[in-house]
Amino acid sequence: MSLYRRFRPLLFRLPPERAHSLTLWALKSGVLGGDTAPDDPVLGSKVWGKRFANPLGISAGFDKNAEVMAPLLQLGFGFVEVGSITPKPQAGNPPPRVFRLPASRAVINRLGFNNEGIAGAEPRLRAFRAQAAPGVLGINLGKNKDGEAQADYAAGTAALARFADYLVINVSSPNTPGLRALQGRAELEGLIAAVRAELPDPAPPLVLKIAPDLTEADKRDIAAVALAGLDGLIVSNTTLARPPGLYDQAREETGGLSGRPLFEPSTRLLAEMYTLTEGRVPLIGVGGVENGATAYAKIRAGASLVQLYTALIYEGPGLVARIKRELADLLRRDGFAKVSEAVGIETRR
Repeated sequence: MSLYRRFRPLLFRLPPERAHSLTLWALKSGVLGGDTAPDDPVLGSKVWGKRFANPLGISAGFDKNAEVMAPLLQLGFGFVEVGSITPKPQAGNPPPRVFRLPASRAVINRLGFNNEGIAGAEPRLRAFRAQAAPGVLGINLGKNKDGEAQADYAAGTAALARFADYLVINVSSPNTPGLRALQGRAELEGLIAAVRAELPDPAPPLVLKIAPDLTEADKRDIAAVALAGLDGLIVSNTTLARPPGLYDQAREETGGLSGRPLFEPSTRLLAEMYTLTEGRVPLIGVGGVENGATAYAKIRAGASLVQLYTALIYEGPGLVARIKRELADLLRRDGFAKVSEAVGIETRR
């Protein structure tokens, strides 16, 4: 049993947000250590012309305020995505607003883009870039609850895009009223135009994070917009659905569901978006990644990169190295010399 699993019962006695704050403190202080072993060469890839030592990243939501980018990369992640960052600081929704579902290996949250805003994140991002730390950094932008979408995303882009290796427009959180309505074609085209007008030269790749709860028309519209004006998609955010088999008491809480129950619907959507975009738009697969097999399934469905978050709550930091070992073994078992050879192979069959 890992050290984390021994201490997990004590950690789970704390409210989830307090436990998360303790985790951030442990990362900042170096208590959690790091993974100094070089990545297996089979895990290396190039996406958007950028070198990823491995395809495993941590999704937005973990490091909302860009506080622990370097420690997360030292844990062995190939890339880190911070945010969502809104122009103005905001407290988010009233607590309690995060709920563990241990029997389902899941979490429900209704945080509501709680973060310190541009003013809090910008100095940390500037300092991180000054260190020239290895690893790829994504910056995830949101809008304030009382903000106007185009103005808010443009403001975030103008302030923070210069620090990003890729920039994410997040219009898929279920916890900001009206946000998911921005996934319509006309709304997206206007939003992307506003963001592109504020991008620096050279511009980072522009990526859209989408919801799993989409209509067929939504999927087609997003694919068309992606082919015309985006550099990538993140598939997907949390779901409002409550699939069968959720037995935890917290299953009735409102908010977005993440973790194991999200794996199947998010991977199905990933394959659909890979098909609709004709494999021409790099996809980041997220939702229910908890071992090498689930990461590999995302890649075979069409993901060039994968992200996780919820599984770390249940497995701890040692999970990163374990997934990479298992994924490298699976790639070699099936005769692949590099990750890119496996991308979308299951969907294309």
